[in-house]
Amino acid sequence: LSGPVSARKTMRFSSALLASCGAVTTAFVQKSSPFSAQKVSVDVELTNFVSAPFAADYQGHAPPSSSALFMAFDLKDGEKSNMFDGPLPLTKERDACGVGFIANTKSGEEFGTHKVLQQGLSALDCMEHRGACGGDGVSGDGAGIMTQIPWKLFEEYRSDSCQQPGVGMIFLPRDEERRDEVKTMIEEVCTANELDFIGWREVPVDPSVLGPMARDVVPSMWQFFVKAPRRLEDDDDERDGFERTLYLVRRRFDVERRNRGLVWDDDDSDVYVASFSSRTIVYKGMVQSCVLPKFYKDLENPDYTTKFVIYHRRFSTNTNPRWPLAQPMRVVGHNGEINTLLGNVNWIKAREAQKDETHSADEVDDLVDYDSTENIITSCNTQDIPSKLEPLIDLGRSDSANLDAVFELMCRSRHRAPCALMALVPTAYENEPALNDNPEIVDFYKFHGGLLEAWDGPALLVYSDGKSIGASLDRNGLRPARYSMTKDGTVYMMSETGVVPDLEEADIVEKGRLGPGQMINVDLATGDFKDNIAIKSEIASRHPYGEWMKNQRKDVKKGSSPVDRIYSDETATFAQSTFGWGLEDIGMQIADMAGSGKETTYSMGDDAPISVLSERPHVLYNYFKQRFAQVTNPPIDPLREGVVMSLAMALGRKESIYKVSEKGARLIHLESPVLNGAEMKEIESLGSDENGGFRQSTISTRYDIADGPSGIKDALDAVCNKAVEEVRDGAEIVILSDFAQDQASLDSTTYVPPLLAVGAVHHRLIEEGLRMDAGIVVETGAAWSTHHFACLVGYGANAVHPYLALETVRQWHGNAKTQKQMDAGKLSKATVAEAQENYRSAVEAGLLKILSKMGISLLTSYSGAQIFEAIGLSEEVIDTSFKGTTSRIGGISLEEIASEIIMMRPEAAKAKMKLVNYGYYKPVPKMGEYHINSSDLAKLLHNAIGLDKTVSAATNRDDSENDGVKPASVADYEIFKKSLESAPLANIRDLLDFESDRKSISIDEIEPAAEIMKRFCTGAMSLGALSREAHETLAIAVNRVGGKSNSGEGGEDVIRGKPIEDVNENGRSPTFPHLAGLNNGDSANSYIHQVASGRFGVTPEFLVTAKQLEIKIAQGAKPGEGGQLPGPKVSEYIAGLRASKQGVTLISPPPHHDIYSIEDLAQLIHDLHAVNEEAGVSVKLVSSIGIGTVACGVAKADADVIQISGGDGGTGASPLSSIKNAGCPWELGLSEAHSALLNNGLRDRVTIRVDGGIRTGRDIAIAAMMGAEEFGFGTIAMIAEGCVMARVCHLNTCPVGVTSQKEELRKKFPGTPEHVVNFFEFVAEEVRQLMAHLGYSKFEDLIGRADLLKQSAEQIERVAKSDGVNVDKFFGGIPNSEDDRSFLRASVDGELVPKDSNVHINKFSSDLDREVCESADMKKVISDNDGETTANFDIKNTDRSTCAMLAGDIARAHGNSGFKGKINVNFHGSAGQSFGAFVLPGLNVRLTGEANDYVGKGMHGGEIVVVPHADAGFVAADSSIVGNACLYGATGGDFHANGRAGERFCVRNSGAYAVAEGTGDHCCEYMTGGVVVVLGSVGRNVGAGMTGGIGYFYDPNNNLEERLNKEIVKMQRVESAIGEGQLKHIIERHFEKTGSEKAEDILNNWENEVGKFWQVYPPSEVNNPAVKKEALVEDTLRVSASAPDGALCFLPVGGELGAEQTSRCAD
Repeated sequence: LSGPVSARKTMRFSSALLASCGAVTTAFVQKSSPFSAQKVSVDVELTNFVSAPFAADYQGHAPPSSSALFMAFDLKDGEKSNMFDGPLPLTKERDACGVGFIANTKSGEEFGTHKVLQQGLSALDCMEHRGACGGDGVSGDGAGIMTQIPWKLFEEYRSDSCQQPGVGMIFLPRDEERRDEVKTMIEEVCTANELDFIGWREVPVDPSVLGPMARDVVPSMWQFFVKAPRRLEDDDDERDGFERTLYLVRRRFDVERRNRGLVWDDDDSDVYVASFSSRTIVYKGMVQSCVLPKFYKDLENPDYTTKFVIYHRRFSTNTNPRWPLAQPMRVVGHNGEINTLLGNVNWIKAREAQKDETHSADEVDDLVDYDSTENIITSCNTQDIPSKLEPLIDLGRSDSANLDAVFELMCRSRHRAPCALMALVPTAYENEPALNDNPEIVDFYKFHGGLLEAWDGPALLVYSDGKSIGASLDRNGLRPARYSMTKDGTVYMMSETGVVPDLEEADIVEKGRLGPGQMINVDLATGDFKDNIAIKSEIASRHPYGEWMKNQRKDVKKGSSPVDRIYSDETATFAQSTFGWGLEDIGMQIADMAGSGKETTYSMGDDAPISVLSERPHVLYNYFKQRFAQVTNPPIDPLREGVVMSLAMALGRKESIYKVSEKGARLIHLESPVLNGAEMKEIESLGSDENGGFRQSTISTRYDIADGPSGIKDALDAVCNKAVEEVRDGAEIVILSDFAQDQASLDSTTYVPPLLAVGAVHHRLIEEGLRMDAGIVVETGAAWSTHHFACLVGYGANAVHPYLALETVRQWHGNAKTQKQMDAGKLSKATVAEAQENYRSAVEAGLLKILSKMGISLLTSYSGAQIFEAIGLSEEVIDTSFKGTTSRIGGISLEEIASEIIMMRPEAAKAKMKLVNYGYYKPVPKMGEYHINSSDLAKLLHNAIGLDKTVSAATNRDDSENDGVKPASVADYEIFKKSLESAPLANIRDLLDFESDRKSISIDEIEPAAEIMKRFCTGAMSLGALSREAHETLAIAVNRVGGKSNSGEGGEDVIRGKPIEDVNENGRSPTFPHLAGLNNGDSANSYIHQVASGRFGVTPEFLVTAKQLEIKIAQGAKPGEGGQLPGPKVSEYIAGLRASKQGVTLISPPPHHDIYSIEDLAQLIHDLHAVNEEAGVSVKLVSSIGIGTVACGVAKADADVIQISGGDGGTGASPLSSIKNAGCPWELGLSEAHSALLNNGLRDRVTIRVDGGIRTGRDIAIAAMMGAEEFGFGTIAMIAEGCVMARVCHLNTCPVGVTSQKEELRKKFPGTPEHVVNFFEFVAEEVRQLMAHLGYSKFEDLIGRADLLKQSAEQIERVAKSDGVNVDKFFGGIPNSEDDRSFLRASVDGELVPKDSNVHINKFSSDLDREVCESADMKKVISDNDGETTANFDIKNTDRSTCAMLAGDIARAHGNSGFKGKINVNFHGSAGQSFGAFVLPGLNVRLTGEANDYVGKGMHGGEIVVVPHADAGFVAADSSIVGNACLYGATGGDFHANGRAGERFCVRNSGAYAVAEGTGDHCCEYMTGGVVVVLGSVGRNVGAGMTGGIGYFYDPNNNLEERLNKEIVKMQRVESAIGEGQLKHIIERHFEKTGSEKAEDILNNWENEVGKFWQVYPPSEVNNPAVKKEALVEDTLRVSASAPDGALCFLPVGGELGAEQTSRCAD
């Protein structure tokens, strides 16, 4: 900037700055005191805003050095940290569980049998491994049951006048005085509502069986009994009136308790009614499963009889027992997480505020009258009267409790229980072949979909209202749910099969499973069992939903966009500028979206400053970070499982959800939330009476520039007031528009940002009780990226008309350059209408991706759900428009937002005829946004570490001394370090400085750098994303310094597992000829081997050669999404490692197949600990709000290391919008995770590692003080081996071969291990200097010492945009660990040991595996690598990962394929999860019985056979025998199941040959190799993402085509002789192995049956002899993936197997 600048913040511009904008804009300062006081030389012009970085303001004002000392964090008196601000289910506690029910209405008398209860308790005990314990390791997270009321047990409380009174189960304070006061209140409330009080019963309990933590807070357990009101003598047969009264009186209790001051804030404050009903009762507590009947003595009483039991075992991420959070709830047992909770709560509250003229609040006074209670319950507005009824929902409760509350209310209204659940948790009914014959079910879902936002998220829900009992699964099927039916009519439903030990197979008549969105229901009066279609058809047929919608609903389908321009080029460019568009937005985003219909792909993460610290103007969306699912709930898959997702939205007034009528169908249904001009006109036409009478009102969000920055508040108030007025006057559609008619309007006005406007209007309408009366459409020029649309919808918009984005597409399409590219074939030819539709398709795909990463399927559920974290917004802004959103570091105000918008205007940049290139994505030298990892930074570091990028194998390396490695330069490292210290602010840690509590000490007293470097790790960058040279160089370097290298998710060559011992005097190795600078004894084996969702390269040998195994839950560049490796980077070598096809793009699934909940992550951790007991297991998370409670869950799941990655990381290909808009800074996530673990007593169980933009010793020190013990280097480590930050990693064109697989580019790789070692040594020495200055000699003494950090007043002064940034409040929440340092050691048997020396060991669930491995015969066969042995064992569902240990023993001794012996293991019973995991050649496993999820996970060879018991009473081919995700990530072996498999059979199979007799949805998903044969029906979405391998599907009814995902694969009849031979021999093998009746029938009639098979294959298999019609004579037929010698079995074309050959092949 020219001229002297005394103002501290040029961003907050002065009068002189605005003068060049013209007089009209001067008012922005005149009316804005924050700006008017600033003094700036008059020669400063607005052009300076874009011509030089704001860092120039600080010449002569250097930021403090890294060693400067400041005060510690300081909270004001009474002020609390905001670290854990947010809804309880998000920030404090999440859970998952095992759940099930047993129902038998036939046996026993009226009140059932005690046997049902006993079986339920046994099943609960067998679910123990799906739960967890509190911090003491003994107090359970929760276990409970719901049953019919045991009337025999309560005989003394019954009478002739009241055979079945109301029974309350209540938790009361231990203090007698408090308890008596509450009891008196309850009696008086009951009496006042005509419930004659019968008496109290103290529940017999034994507190001595509780764990210490649970015993310390155990409530006093009581039951109370009341008679039905006399006014209900004419109650209906089902006593619904009585139940409604009990329900409403229970909600009155809490109101009266608070009125009387009976509320306490200590550990004896619980007053909780677990149940109050005349039908059902709940016994639950903070206990382990086996303790429940010991604690509640009633449960062991033979008089406790029941017809049903629901059981539930809980796994909480918290360690502090909370008795009310145990389940079942009052009507539901919930296994899962509601991802849309905040939105669901907002919409329920909006309904409660809705005015209902037919019913008044006065009716709430009568809680007895039959009609009155029905009116209360079926009206929305009667639920929101805090003076009369406890609030229905509350974000202070768990997600399960809130769902239970709404579900219970709907059950008490006119909904039957299955009906209510169908509406709340709908199935994916669109394009569902299974519903083709049931249009009434589709109509039901369409009707309720417009009325009610789905409670979306992974869920298995078991329910009972006392009239029926049932279970339902979420639309994605991401929870296991199995059921069995026996001859006596008992129905057993469970999360895992085999949980009822005494169940005889001969008594079972049917075994099944719940698929995605399916339901079962048992009528408790009649005993009728109804499956999914039967119960849903019955419910859906109760009302003519289809007719109602035909009469009332209006559909707006997607149509062509107008092609005419609305602005001239000049005006369009001016408008774009005012709305914050930059050149990149058109050149990258619009060009890609309009040109190819896809979002822009980019790489190298996000190294630009967070928006509030940036010295460039940012649109408001950039202050929001998308939240994403990790651990406690899974992301879902928009690419391969999009069939379950929908973007449909609705406009208009929404009726009550508690009663249904034809009025509920009167809505406008939008096919897409992204509207074009033609669709806006169609909506406008629906305003006429003859077209539906949907009245609309357009409200402008523009206001005069002359009003100044403060004008935004008045403008926003005016918009909100107008919206309220219009809706009250009958408007059903409110259109918030910032459209300016012409240039004059653009010149004189500015606008309220659409996100700010929609949020404010949305919340204001909720407050006024009007939100359900109207839909909101945002018509804006300020939305073009997918993130923008997600924000608008997430904060309340029902639809968006992006008029300027569509205009920009038209402008881009008409550009001569665009037309030339189309003519040259560089862009696909498209009309202007098609280009606009391409753009919309890209936005829609991006929205689906954003929804999916949070595990949400429906945009209606995302709307208003506010699933974001704000970074850099003030409380004023949050309270105005974004209520409920967390913003933890303060930030800009409303006026500062207005000012930031003005700075985007072209007058402010002297860019009236062109857009500014802000350089937000690609660095723009000198003019654009600051990027930390610049090419200049790379040069500085290269100078310091002695790297010359011109020296490589392609040039003169062999002739250069020391391979061209120059001496490291301390002086140059100082320059490198100072360049970062003096740079513009970018990260939150830049606002911090140190303050020590000690005097400085000599550097000689500090522990050596070698010790510090042991804490260094490399980021998980895969071989494939990196070249072989880069990947191996990093591993060798980190191994040299004693750190931990990371393989990433691409597997690793087995050659790297051995030390390099063939290095010559020139540092070359024949084994690694592509590397330079080697030493004998170097190791290229990564310390950490990563297991990611794609399972690429995950083999037994890969697992056992690791010293640590890392589970990648999320990655910084794109949390919630799977990895991506572009096809050009999949070379022959890479494809070989990943068992995939060369040149075919590899997209990993989102992490949901076996890590979709906390207990399933615990299972994967269990698997890895089983196969390699010596390796610790780390779990990689990404920083986000709520990560603290997630980290607690991970620690309780027995992880050894938790890695916290910042949202700015990533080197490989990622969607640009994901790189920029998902994930938070690691400073927030690390501090929250460390604090939560410490607060919950779990910190000593895990090591915390952090990565994401760590570059210097200062970063290391700050991270340590926030709690990190280990530190990962990603991009900076790549720079240290030669990366020049070209940012073309995704294009395979890296100029120095770091991220390219092209041979000619790889030869240009300049790095050696010495370069990387030099860098690490510099960083370690910088850390030592800091330690000396701080006075600490041992590094570990810094860990967790946040009291040595302080917000730097001087650095805060540098924030250009706002005075509102403050980090004290957040970081002040880190617990003080100055005195108690025990968390740095692991506690083992009461002794503290170093964490590195302690690895968690599997408990009882691996006992069977240990017994198998201890067999002397097996040990001998493994040791001799010869011979054969057979063993037999019984197995039960709590025996998990069985055979994984045995596979690990074999792999350690002989690798993947070197075992020459043969081990046969036969099991009998019900196997637990991951049966047969990692089985490899020579290991043959047979199970007689059944198995749960993940059978054959990671199978590499050998054989797994699963058959039912010989005396089974069910038809095997029709019954489920194995669970979900079987053969996930298999790379070889043969699998045969004589029965049906669940969802996602053979997901990511890359080599196994598998046969099942039917499967669920998503069969062969992401398959890259192997053969799958299915002899029965399949679910939908077959072959999604299948890029290799072949599938054969028996389809006598020709149903496969409609169930096939045709995006990649094709289907044909089995046309080649080789294909037929392959199929027949596999089926013959299946028959020989299993005795399958289905296989026998097919083989006996082969000539007719073979024509009923379809062959499914991807393009990569078109030349496979089994696929192509004409095969050469020399082609061979592969019929097995396993053989005794480890080779493959082949059969010559046309050959027949002889008896001996048949036997050999079967072996």
